[in-house]
Amino acid sequence: MSKRAIFWFRRDLRLADNPALLAAIDEADEVIPLFILDDEISERAGAHRRAYLAASLKSLNESLNGNLFVISGNPVEVIKDLMSRYKADSVHSAFPFAPYGEARDAELKASGIELQQLGSGYAIAPGRVRKGDDTPYRVYTPFYRAWLAHGWRAPVAAPKNPNWVAPKKSDQQLPDWNSPEGIQLQEAGEKAALARFKNFLKKAADDYGDARNIPGIEGTSRLSPHLRWGEIHPRTILAALGNSAGHEIYRKEIAWREFYADVLHHNPHTSRDYYDAKFKKMRYDKPGKQFTAWCEGKTGFPFVDAAMRQLVQEGWMHNRARMVVASFLVKDLHIEWQHGANFFMKYLIDNDVASNSHGWQWTAGCGTDASPYYRVFNPIEQGRRFDPDGVYIKKYIPELSHLTGDDIHEPWDSDSGYKNGYVKRIVDHAAERLESLARLEEIKVTKEPKP
Repeated sequence: MSKRAIFWFRRDLRLADNPALLAAIDEADEVIPLFILDDEISERAGAHRRAYLAASLKSLNESLNGNLFVISGNPVEVIKDLMSRYKADSVHSAFPFAPYGEARDAELKASGIELQQLGSGYAIAPGRVRKGDDTPYRVYTPFYRAWLAHGWRAPVAAPKNPNWVAPKKSDQQLPDWNSPEGIQLQEAGEKAALARFKNFLKKAADDYGDARNIPGIEGTSRLSPHLRWGEIHPRTILAALGNSAGHEIYRKEIAWREFYADVLHHNPHTSRDYYDAKFKKMRYDKPGKQFTAWCEGKTGFPFVDAAMRQLVQEGWMHNRARMVVASFLVKDLHIEWQHGANFFMKYLIDNDVASNSHGWQWTAGCGTDASPYYRVFNPIEQGRRFDPDGVYIKKYIPELSHLTGDDIHEPWDSDSGYKNGYVKRIVDHAAERLESLARLEEIKVTKEPKP
């Protein structure tokens, strides 16, 4: 009698460099390739992320010659039912290294299902890079040095001629989630990821150090969605990088992703809560009309508004712009970072809980290796510096397409700045910066009560 194993695809929607998949193939005569549509996650994700996932699953199914099992429901119930109906002997997966995924693993184990787990979505699994005293790193730069010194293994090839179990029609519930009307998401899937990386290496990697900060050009790799869904593994990327300045800076960006995963691993509460607890005491404003204006890209600050409109239109936002809009929400509008992180989570096709939550906390000044709270991004100067000709702004704000030079960054100083209906500024940046710093002083002088 042939031996069957279930391989549970999660955040590793690829065949290449997938050690857990290879382990399942090595152990069994036939493998059931499974993806579970977790109802709780599906309901929480926005239309952009659902559409990207649907496209990625379609691509994965094609790679598996049409044999991908896609079943909606609770993982415990789905796997138990599948093991019973298809006489599977074992269940394999990679380690998730995220609070929600780890909670699901605990539920499976409590139900009596033994998960055989190998590998993760990181070059080095969270928790492995540690200081000499065996404690985790709290600051990025020393983490990066230790991460490099630790090293990682080379990527492995995709399996050759594996025996997949063919799903029954009822076990192939591929979702038909389409992109919202008028929204153009980047192509999903392992094939698209590898093609995008190859193009990045050829055209943009060498200039990455400077070009990555200019949102009006294709200066970044835009591999973040592919990394988030595991359509490409960071080891595949790292193996191809050289020692040029651009490649080195890109390697550091991969390390930032791994650093934040490590921080979340050691501090799971920081997915929604403060890393630096004293910032809980800060006086914040409740989300209202100004928060709505921020969400809709109608703050009256062109660089901020262009970024927010890019997010809604593409399910992605340039990293430089992410820092600027985050600073604007927390320090100009005085709204807690979690509200912004939740909005990002709804739209971003590359939403990663570790990178999203800790990226927000870095800008908000309450995270690890934090940009000090008193460093407030000036949305006007950021636009001047990184989008001097307004290429990025004009792409997403047609109301300002007639302006040039400084006028596009400060339309309020132009006689024709508002002729096409662009919105007026909702705050005075200089005044709100001072207000933000005053609120910081309030928590700095607050004394802890005596025990």
